[in-house]
Amino acid sequence: MNTTYPQTEQEEIVHLLDHGFVKLIDFMGSDLRTVNAARVSFGGVSKGEEKDKALIKYLMEHQHLSPFEHCTFQFHIKCPIFVARQWMRHRIASYNEVSARYTEVKDEFYIPTEFRVQDTHNKQGSLSSKDLDNATLLKIYADSIEASYQAYQKLLKAGVAREMARGLLPVSQYTQFYWTVNARSLLNFLSLRADGHAQYEIRVYAQAIEKIFKQKLPWTWAAFELLHKK
Repeated sequence: MNTTYPQTEQEEIVHLLDHGFVKLIDFMGSDLRTVNAARVSFGGVSKGEEKDKALIKYLMEHQHLSPFEHCTFQFHIKCPIFVARQWMRHRIASYNEVSARYTEVKDEFYIPTEFRVQDTHNKQGSLSSKDLDNATLLKIYADSIEASYQAYQKLLKAGVAREMARGLLPVSQYTQFYWTVNARSLLNFLSLRADGHAQYEIRVYAQAIEKIFKQKLPWTWAAFELLHKK
């Protein structure tokens, strides 16, 4: 049975994109905690693995989701700023992000391996294409980033405040934040951001988090996955 126990920074980092990562810092809860949170309404507790699994499946199918809020994950995330801005649209969570007012920005920017073209049917989507001259386009992209970072460094050396000098840096810059989120809200995040319609760069993060969720709450994940396969 999946038991309750705290996690520490001994968790393995999952490296993503070129400079990013996901790291589970802490975890509180278990599938059993969800079961007991649901059964407290009737003054009950666990009734054994088979019935407990059935209860989680019932809760998921019938959208009785508040018991899942008693399990909490805390992650350390490093991702491009444009990914973080999509991420933070998920507001039922707690965030603390590194500040470029207080710290100097490192020379870490997301460089894709290849470009995608705009999807003409899905205005917010993109598609792989063999028609792009990626070598030429990636050089333009990388040269622009390098120029902006060099300009940033020149402003700092001239005495410009960090909070102002950062204004010329691109959204491909890597940021870091702590993200604390309950299991219910995390499942909502995964249902949207691990979906094939989500942007690739955030989808790889969601897929890495899926594996962590499955490890920590296997009964909950099985019920969630079963529901979304219907």
